[in-house]
Amino acid sequence: MARAEPTALRSELERFAVGVPPGEEAAALKAFHALKAELNAGQVRAAEREPDGRWRANGWVKAGILLGFRLGRVGAAAAGGPFPFYDKDTFPLRALGLGDGVRLVPGGSAIRDGSYVARGVICMPPMYVNVGAYVDEDTMIDSHALVGSCAQIGKRVHLSAAAQIGGVLEPAGALPVIIEDEVLVGGNCGVYEGTIVRERAVLAPGTLLTGGTAVFDLVHDRVYRREGERPLEIPPGAVVVPGTRPVRTGVGAREGIGLYTPVIVKYRDERTDTAVKLENLLR
Repeated sequence: MARAEPTALRSELERFAVGVPPGEEAAALKAFHALKAELNAGQVRAAEREPDGRWRANGWVKAGILLGFRLGRVGAAAAGGPFPFYDKDTFPLRALGLGDGVRLVPGGSAIRDGSYVARGVICMPPMYVNVGAYVDEDTMIDSHALVGSCAQIGKRVHLSAAAQIGGVLEPAGALPVIIEDEVLVGGNCGVYEGTIVRERAVLAPGTLLTGGTAVFDLVHDRVYRREGERPLEIPPGAVVVPGTRPVRTGVGAREGIGLYTPVIVKYRDERTDTAVKLENLLR
């Protein structure tokens, strides 16, 4: 369900998105900090699902994050340990307490301020959550996994080791990557460029999805692509594996070259659900 927007804050951020007038830097910074507080609390999001299932980007939220980069100055970032870090002072690490209900295992993980991490989320080291991201309840972010800027991750998702969920911060109106509820993202997967993975889908290890990827559905005999402003979507419950398709002309055909393509080989069934339940034991 879409949340009520803080209209006054939105109006301020949209005003500063086109530039900060001289003498109004303090007011712009105040609006940006108010946005970060709303993002940390999960009260506003970079993208939201409409009642009909479509996703829309909240461009004013992303514009507010970009404002923070313009206002920030590079300084020393306190991260602990012997290694120095330098970042924009408007984006420190997210402060978490025991009451947040997040399991943050020691070992070099980081969550950037201005992102939402819900109760029950498990963070295995080292992992990273970038600004504007939304990670919903009981999701596991495994070792070496990335949740990119403004990415939206649903409930009970498993992002396996080395999974990369790309960030989409610019342009402000562009839809970020969406991973809906109960999706299993296998190890070394990459999901980029505003791709939507619908609920309960499974991405086998090594699957790569981008805006230019064509996904072949062997079950329903169709091909899924990004079309114009409509992003690439993986259907609910689809099981996607890495595959190839042959080059049929020129030197590629003569040499027997095949090109990478993701393939939907089936949709979730009892056997797939059993494998997913085994993943849940890790929690």
